[in-house]
Amino acid sequence: MKKYELVYVVKPNTEEERRTSVLEKVKSIVSTNGQVEKVDEWGIKKLAYPIQKFTEGYYVLVNFTSDVDLPKEIDRNLKISEDVIRHMIVSVEE
Repeated sequence: MKKYELVYVVKPNTEEERRTSVLEKVKSIVSTNGQVEKVDEWGIKKLAYPIQKFTEGYYVLVNFTSDVDLPKEIDRNLKISEDVIRHMIVSVEE
């Protein structure tokens, strides 16, 4: 099992329910073959550059451990999501 960090940015005009549903979806995917260690919601922050005409986004950081195949599944699901404008998954070295 490897440790990973996932940071994703949700559109700022997204309702609280939909933001929560994205987080719950990520948690459910991770819990199938891994474990969520920590979720840190940073809230609305200014973006470095406009993305899809948005200048702000709702940031969420998820730390988890899983097999090496799981980040590909999370990546696929976040690409499909209409509410997520950017995401990044990185492996954490210890």
